Amino acid sequence: MKILITGAAGQVGWELQRYLSESRLASEVIAVSRLELDVTNYQLVQETLSQHKPDWVINTAAYTAVDRAEDDKNLAHAINSDAVGRLAAVCKKINSRLLHISTDYVFDGNSSSSYVPTDSTNPINIYGKSKLAGELQILHTLGQDTLIIRTGWVYSAHGQNFVKTMLRLMSERQKIQVIDDQVGSPTWAGELARVICLAVEKDARGLFHWTDAGVASWYDFANAILRNSRRLNILKDEIDIIPISTDEYPTKAQRPKNSVMCKRSIRSALDYRGRHWRETLKDMLMDVQNGVS
Repeated sequence: MKILITGAAGQVGWELQRYLSESRLASEVIAVSRLELDVTNYQLVQETLSQHKPDWVINTAAYTAVDRAEDDKNLAHAINSDAVGRLAAVCKKINSRLLHISTDYVFDGNSSSSYVPTDSTNPINIYGKSKLAGELQILHTLGQDTLIIRTGWVYSAHGQNFVKTMLRLMSERQKIQVIDDQVGSPTWAGELARVICLAVEKDARGLFHWTDAGVASWYDFANAILRNSRRLNILKDEIDIIPISTDEYPTKAQRPKNSVMCKRSIRSALDYRGRHWRETLKDMLMDVQNGVS
């Protein structure tokens, strides 16, 4: 099997390469970063996919700067929507399967329960709107051959994310403030890479949700980062973590208060339940301890 990964320099793309290098799923992996394949360049996308003719294209390329997207609407839509639609069209033309990574931000976060894939979407920021538009493009083009996995709160030893930001702040300060009224499920990109490969191996079709098991607020997550980092001697000192509300930490883009997603359908399709976020966090912090980046 030949697999082509777009956005290969990002967290998910990087972890996916690492996972595939240790598995027997693919005989060839073509990993292209934004510098090597700008997904908004339709001609280059056509040429690259036509040249390699991969069995699968895994699209991890995305505009993910949530706050910046509010002022950069055109570029966010160009990458997260328009380019995705054209990528789906090329995949259909050359008979390649497409697996696309989307986000919990397609929901408004007002639900009192976890979101299932068939729930009504209602994004509350430009990033979420652009990602939803990309989903709709794929569904329109690929129909029953669609494979989309929504995820959220992704982190890795590679790239920039909440865990690495917390580690930096905790090493610099004696006190930090962290939001306690937004909840979701932290997701290690290494575990997400495993799920992506299972979906490819099983030739899955549909719209699914995947995060690591369990629920946390950002405040809960920060406390777990501190505890585990001190056990591993990544951090030496205890610090104060102070819970604050979303209203006390205003951002340009609104965030969903509830980002918890139901994984029942994907667990059934892949016959894999996954691991709790507290366990996968330990794996990521071991990477940090070992200098993986």
